[in-house]
Amino acid sequence: MRIELLSIFPDFFAGPLDEGIIRRARQAGILEIGIRSSRDHAEGPHRMTDDRPYGGGEGMVMKPEPLAACVRACLAYGLENEARRVVLMSPRGGVFSQAKAREYAGLDRLVLVCGRYEGVDERFCERYVDEECSIGDYVLSGGELAALVITDAVCRLLPGALGCADSAARDSFSRSLLKHGQYTRPPVFEGLEVPEV
Repeated sequence: MRIELLSIFPDFFAGPLDEGIIRRARQAGILEIGIRSSRDHAEGPHRMTDDRPYGGGEGMVMKPEPLAACVRACLAYGLENEARRVVLMSPRGGVFSQAKAREYAGLDRLVLVCGRYEGVDERFCERYVDEECSIGDYVLSGGELAALVITDAVCRLLPGALGCADSAARDSFSRSLLKHGQYTRPPVFEGLEVPEV
């Protein structure tokens, strides 16, 4: 599987993608990750990726041209019949869930577009975005953190990504249940004992 992360701040992803399960999956060739900057596709001397909203109002809106060019670059190569989806990280999207993670894990290519500011020009959404996805009802500075959450959840479901093949099937939410309390050594910690059963 290949996950493409589109952002105006590509360095945001430098640390998290080089740790833990994601790092191991990348090293094993189970998961490829592409990090692309829409700023690389912006024109003009300042490579502007945002502009004021039509009709006035607060903040800035991400311009459609750099985002569209970046998505086209992501989709320009790959298998002709590959299962792929372009997803915009957006507070107005459907809420991400374990079921959605399983759905995404079944794709060949997942393009996660990280919005910023007041949002993304709607014309880009109409033309290039297959769906919008939210990780909860709160405001983040941008879609990068949401994209990392989705990348991590999807990676865990890829065959061979986890050390134990049954782990993903037995995780919380995979069976619609939360796990019980967990214990390890020592048998007594600060006067609290591990239960016999």
